[in-house]
This record gives sequence, C-alpha cells and structure tokens, in this order.
Amino acid sequence: MDPEAGSVTRESRLKIYRTTLCLAYQSFGVVYGDLSTSPIYVYKSTFSGRLSLHEEDDEILGVLSLVFWTLTLIPLCKYIIFVLGADDNGEGGTFALYSLLCRRAKLGLLSASDAPDDDISAYNSGLPRKETVASSILKEFFDKYQSSRIVLLLLVLLGTSMVIGDGILTPSMSDEPYEIEYNCFLLLDLMASKLRPPVFMIVSQTSIFDLPLECRIPFQLLQDYTVLIACVILVGLFELQHVGTRRVGFLFAPILLAWLFCISVVGIYNIIHWNPRVISALSPYYVYNFFKKTGKDGWSSLGGIVLCVTGAEAMFADLGHFSQLSIRIAFTVVVYPCLILAYMGEAAYLSKHKVDLQRSFYKSIPEVVFWPVFIIATLATVVGSQAIISATFSIISQCRALKCFPRVRVIHTSNHIHGQIYIPEVNWILMVLCLAVVAGYRDTDMIGNAYGLAVITVMLVTTCLMFLVIVLVWKRNILGAVAFVIVFGSLEMSYFSACLAKVHKGGWFPLIFSLIVLSTMCIWHYGTLKKHSYESHNKVSLDMLLSMGPNLGINRVPGIGLIYSNVTTGVPPMFTHFVTNFPAFHRILIFVTIRSLTVPKVPLNQRYVISRIGPAEFRLFQCVVRYGYKDERKDSHDFESRLIETVAEFLQSGSDDSEVRALGMEFGLNQQQSSPPVDVAALGLENGISSRASKRTVRFRGVGCSKELEDLTEAKESGLAYMMGSTCILASETSSYLKKFVINIVYGFLRQNCRHPATALGIPHTSLIEVGMVYRV
Repeated sequence: MDPEAGSVTRESRLKIYRTTLCLAYQSFGVVYGDLSTSPIYVYKSTFSGRLSLHEEDDEILGVLSLVFWTLTLIPLCKYIIFVLGADDNGEGGTFALYSLLCRRAKLGLLSASDAPDDDISAYNSGLPRKETVASSILKEFFDKYQSSRIVLLLLVLLGTSMVIGDGILTPSMSDEPYEIEYNCFLLLDLMASKLRPPVFMIVSQTSIFDLPLECRIPFQLLQDYTVLIACVILVGLFELQHVGTRRVGFLFAPILLAWLFCISVVGIYNIIHWNPRVISALSPYYVYNFFKKTGKDGWSSLGGIVLCVTGAEAMFADLGHFSQLSIRIAFTVVVYPCLILAYMGEAAYLSKHKVDLQRSFYKSIPEVVFWPVFIIATLATVVGSQAIISATFSIISQCRALKCFPRVRVIHTSNHIHGQIYIPEVNWILMVLCLAVVAGYRDTDMIGNAYGLAVITVMLVTTCLMFLVIVLVWKRNILGAVAFVIVFGSLEMSYFSACLAKVHKGGWFPLIFSLIVLSTMCIWHYGTLKKHSYESHNKVSLDMLLSMGPNLGINRVPGIGLIYSNVTTGVPPMFTHFVTNFPAFHRILIFVTIRSLTVPKVPLNQRYVISRIGPAEFRLFQCVVRYGYKDERKDSHDFESRLIETVAEFLQSGSDDSEVRALGMEFGLNQQQSSPPVDVAALGLENGISSRASKRTVRFRGVGCSKELEDLTEAKESGLAYMMGSTCILASETSSYLKKFVINIVYGFLRQNCRHPATALGIPHTSLIEVGMVYRV
C-alpha cells in the first residue's frame, strides 16, 4: 500500500470531519433557535386553559411525559431519521419533497415539453429501484385523474403558506410583549423594596391598585410601552437580515450553545434539588394516566404541548444551508438531551411550586445564576426567530422559480452556500405583519394557539408527502409507508384536532393568512399557466412566417436578436404581432426560452440547449436556458457571453440539422481542424467581454472560419437586442364573473406590482424592445 495515498486519505477524512463539525456548529445559530427556546412558554401555554394542577403530580408528570415522547417521535424519529433522508439533492422543505415527486414520479403539472427535456443527468445518480405493485397503482391513479395532481399541488401550497405564517408568528412568539413586560417588571422590584415577595406574578392577573403607590406609575408605563419595546426589537431583528444568514448564524451559534448549556445545567439542578421522581415520567404510562384523569381538558391542553416541537420543521427546511450529518449530530448529541433535561427540571420545580405556574421557567432558575441566565435567555429569544425567517426566504424563492409566487428580488448573501438568500420585499412584509400581530393580539396565549396550528399543519403536510415519497420514490413496501403515516400521522392529528378547537381563541389567524397566501399563489400559478397556454395555442409556424416574407417585405437588419418566449417550438404570438406591423428583424435570431426545472441546480454544461430552426441560411436558432430553483440568474453580460459562445460551439460542431444539443463545455482546438484558422485579433475577440451599450464582444476558443461563424461575429459586432412581450392578460368575454375577477383584477394587480420580467432576468434597459399585446384567455 502506498503510504502517501494513505496519508491523503486520512487528510481528506479529517477535512470532511472538520467541515461537518463546523456546519454542525453553525447550525445552532440558524436551525435550532426556535426549538431551543420553547421551554420558556410550553408549560405556561399548556396550563393556560381549563387544565389545572392538583395536589398530586399526575398532571405535571403527564405533561412531561407527553413532551418527552413528542420530542422523541417527531423531531428525533420522524425528521432526523426519515424526513432528512428525503432531500432533493441536498435541499429540504415542502417544495423539495414536491420537486422530488415531480422528477422521480412525474406527479407535477408539467407540460409535455417540460417532462422529457428536464432530465438532468447530474441529478439522476444511483440505480433505479424496481417498481412495486403499490407504486404502479398510485402512478396509474395520478395519471388517470388529473384532479389528483391539482389536489397534491394545493396540499403543497397549503404547507408552504403555513410555513410563511409560521415565519410571522415565530418572531411574535419569541419576542412576546409579556415576556418583555415581565423582564422589565423584575427591574421594578429593585425600585419597590416594600413589595414582598419579589414581583414575579402574572401581569394580566395583577391590578395596579394591588401595588404600592410608588410602583403604580412605573407599572402603568410598562403596560403602555411594552408593545412598543417588542416592536423595536422586531424591527432590529428584520433590519439585521440583509447581512446574510451565514454571518447572522455564525454570530448566533455561541448564544444558542450557551443557552442550551444553561438550561441543561439548571434542569439537572432542579431535578436533584426538588423532585428526582420526575425521571419516572419518561414512561408512557403517565401519558395514559394523564388522559384518564384529565379527560377532555387534557385533550384541549395538547394545543400548548405541541409548542415543544415548534422549529422542528426548520431542520428540514434549512437543510440546504448545511448537511444531513451536521444537522443530525447537532440535534442528537446536543439539542435533544439539553431540551429533555430542561423540561424535566422545570417539571420538578413545578411539582413543589404550583403557584408559580405562569412564570415557572424563570422562577426555576437559582438566584445565584439568575441574571446571567436571564441575559442569555433574552438574547436566545431573538435568535429563535432566525430559523423560520431563513426558511421563509428559501421557500418563497423555490415557489417563485416554479411559477407559484410573483416575481421578487432574490439576493444571494453567500458565495459558498448558494441556499443562503435574502429577499428584501418578503423581509419587510414579514416585519409589518409581525408588528401587526404583536400590536393586534396583545395576548401570547392567543398567539400560541395560532402558532401551534401553523406548526402542526406543516408537519401533517410533510407526513402526507412522505407517504408518496416512500412508495413512489424509494419504492418501499406500502406497509412501511402505512406504518409511517399511522405512527406519526395519528400523533399529529391529535395535536391538529386540539389546535382546531382553539380556532376562535386565536387559531383563526394562520387559517385566514394561509388562505390569503394560498389564494395568491394559486391565482398567480393559474394566470401564468393560462398565459403560457395562450402562447402555445396561438404560436405560428416559422415556415409559414418565412413563406409570407416576400408578401410582407421582411428585411434582415444587422445584429443579434434574442426573442424571449415561453414556447419551445414555433413563433410566439408576440413576435408574429411585431413582424406583421414592423416587417424586419435581426440577421441572427435566437428564440430564448427560460425553463425553471424542479431540481435545485443545473450544471453549467447542461444549462443551454441549442437547436437550429429551418435551413442554415435562415440563421435562426432556438435556445432553452434551464435553471434550477436554487440557481442565480446571471448578469446580462455573462449571459450573453455564455449564450453566444454556446451557439458558436454548436456551429463549430458541424450540426446542420435541427437536433437538440446541450452544449456548454469548453471547446477544444482539436475540433474542426479542417477549417482555416481565425484571426482572433481581427475579430476583436481577444479581450473577452466589452460591456458597452452598443457593442459587446465575446471571447471564443478556436472558432472555425465558416460562413455562419463569420455572420455570427459580424452580427455580434453590430450589437445585440432583447425582445420581450409586454402583454395584458384579460379573461375572454364569455368567461364567468369569477374568472374575470381572478384574471382581470387579482392577477392583473399582481403582475403590475411584481418585478418586471426584464428586471428579474437582468436585461439592460438600453437593449430592450417591448412589444405590447392583449391576451384573451
């Protein structure tokens, strides 16, 4: 054995280990903030309803047992073991599962042109599994009933809208006004030494007349300015987002680690000092005993217990920022045991101090370490919002790429991790909605009810999608998929039913909000499909257009024209409308179609698909540019460079037929050796790209001196222009009033107020030609 090879292998393994541990460390600041701060409010929310404590500890031990088994089954077993394994080439979230089903099981609403061409070899590694009877039956069902695909898409959009709702409620819950009021109330205790015992009571149950005279004015001021303080913290949190997830997460990781260390140590102290018997609550018998004694009140309290797993969905949604192994190590080794110790310690304290129920977390902290833990807790509650905010950015970016959300500006904040993005419009809208929730609710119990419903709905949607992934993608036995649904689905349905019962107590907010977001995404998707359908059905054959050339007097002007269209064959109606009224177009014409594929990223060597249209003397080409939903749209100069170089490589390859070729590789000098050499300096190609408004040069490598290449070079020197349709989408006169309202008003409003397609694609304004046209759909 070669010792040098062994040394390289060891070094590579050490590098992998270091990278994984570094990612695991960074994940604390991004992924686990929300989940780790749940102990602050779980017991308070659980006992805020009709459930009350008695002399015995059955209720406390029952709630602890429920928290333990919920944390074990949902985050540990479901997400860490199963769901993280269903990533879409490293990406996670609701849309990633849908993407996986679209590519591997063909369950998406794809057109015929999308389905076969979108197969990317880089994302199809691994041997295909043998079809099972169950998978065949399910595929036949989805193929036979198109409505089932629509229902699946609606289910995915429902989960997505609930995640966005979670992004609104998480900052409101983490920076809740009454937590701030309570924290400030501690300072009042130093001002009013006559007030005994120290002021740890519930503000909502404290009357201003119960306080000494010198404390009444400060207490009233606290009640007046608590919401203002919470709003200031929220504004600061969202203002920080523009620096990027990597910087924010790296700074927040030490805070979360210090927080987890504190709550675990305090938990161990409380278990030993107050009630070591709480360890017996790990037995599921206490769950049975809890429901036996509490009955309907115990079932109603599930809406508070479910808050112990808030943030668990972020482990999957933020998967693209890290890796499966790093997230599994961080949760299994650190987060999970620390949370269990924290809940057990708080339960031990509650068993001896039942009157302190509403502030049990802070009152369970020993006085010696109270202030350090208090400061870390204040910081950790702010960090807790980061996970779901980052996940909201990622999910909306995926929806936008798959034409389920209006166009927004996506800023990539990291050069190394592509999934770390920032969306300014979404950030500020989230901030405004969070401020509205804090100012409007003013009751954290109501916020908690809404929060729990949003979280458990996302988990239910994930369970349903996982059933399809297990059967159709993994090709496992259907009994395993049914067992997965029974174990996790039944548990989540129990929590879901309890949260639904609290709709009138605040749970209505995520339902109304998700309905608005769901309607917006559905209308945008529906209108976009109708627009593409109109263009596909009204496209004109290019041969017919060229045959009309002598009659129309069509002239060819110097330069290259890029015609943006949504159709991959034929001439879009926009271009036909233009030529009919202005019979001239560029000497070299390239019809460009942007395809957003259901894969995270498309390799550069498979991004451009070039084909020839008609005879070679027409100088007409079709180019399909394929982007994944995590790919960044490059700037116009880089796009022009790659596109024209790819066309040159297509011509250099000697393809004189209309066969589609994916060309993006480096062009070798050994190709087309029979062609005479080219004077690159004479063509002005040696200096790369020149970013002038009237002239752009592109560097070729060993381009053959054929007639077509000469024409391409001359056209490039003459300039390049973009042509896009500035269409107005209206419902046909015979359409129903509902369709007219959806298309003419709602979809029209969204189109007018979203980013312009040219801006989204980075097309320079000086080179843009817009053709106005009305589409009656």
